[in-house]
Amino acid sequence: MKIAIGYKLKDSSWGGGNQFVTSLVNAAKEKNHQIVFNLNDKDIDIILMVDPRTYNQDITFGSLEILFYLLFVNKKAIAVHRINECDERKKTKHMNFLLRLSNYSVDYSIFISQWLTKLSIYEKNKPSSVILNGADSSIFKSKPNFSWDGSSALKIVTHHWSSNIMKGFDSYIKLDNLLTKPEWKRKIEFTYIGNLPEGFKFKKTKHLRPMNGKKLGNELAKHHIYISASINEPAGMHHIEGILCGLPIIFRNSGALPEYCLKYGISFEENNFLPALKKMMNEYFYYKKIISNYPNNSLKMTNEYLSLFSYLTKKRNLIVKNRNLIRSPLKFVLNFIFLFMKLKNTIKYFLKIIIKKF
Repeated sequence: MKIAIGYKLKDSSWGGGNQFVTSLVNAAKEKNHQIVFNLNDKDIDIILMVDPRTYNQDITFGSLEILFYLLFVNKKAIAVHRINECDERKKTKHMNFLLRLSNYSVDYSIFISQWLTKLSIYEKNKPSSVILNGADSSIFKSKPNFSWDGSSALKIVTHHWSSNIMKGFDSYIKLDNLLTKPEWKRKIEFTYIGNLPEGFKFKKTKHLRPMNGKKLGNELAKHHIYISASINEPAGMHHIEGILCGLPIIFRNSGALPEYCLKYGISFEENNFLPALKKMMNEYFYYKKIISNYPNNSLKMTNEYLSLFSYLTKKRNLIVKNRNLIRSPLKFVLNFIFLFMKLKNTIKYFLKIIIKKF
């Protein structure tokens, strides 16, 4: 198969999307599939849209480029939309509409959690499935991790690329405040890895700059438990990486986190974080024993993607026959309005560059 992925890979620390694409590209190449990151070739089998926001510099194509390709270049290609975002995640007001509009141009939808399927972000008459995220178990592994001895300070860690307050800073602040209290400062330690909101500083928490790859895996493995307080998390990678490093998890009962963490840690609501922490300290050794059975690794994830792609190519003729990209005039018009707005922003961008140079 020749698979086109609408994403520009980065070697530095980045978000979960970069981790996903890296894993999929590596797995596809191991099975001798061809990978391209644009729609220049005329013989593409699978087009994977990982993000419709083409105004982001790391996105190489979106729904309009896919629509043009299927209509005028290669109608036999199969377009797939990986849905991993929503307005609920960061209190935005445009993402759900953009996802619905972009979903119009594809043949199949993949959700990274069951929770996302309940939102109004896709065309419900299209075929779809849920494939859970998985992290690279050759990097994030429990082998270097040491078990807590039950008496020394319990080392807690989390990491986020995004500095958005919705990533759980309300709970991380509570944990940081605990470290200032005499009865807790010798019982726990907390390390935050990643970007912070502008102007924000922890009081006692150890803050490390964003890191990735083996360096991140080794750092996570130095701790005893992981915490994710992210609100309305569509799925993410951070908690998966923590669990694979052998860390039982305390997680917020929000978004898709229960789907990924339920059997491997203790959940908490907004106002009962401290009881969850105390419960984890009492039940740590139980969760430490079962953590090695955690299934969500990159091998499982990429196998499911590639198996699905293979299945879709076998059903190519039926998919193409049933496809009707211009079945709704309103949606067709909206697509071209969106194209105009995108071109308008692009023209403004280049005009700014020209003005700066002259």
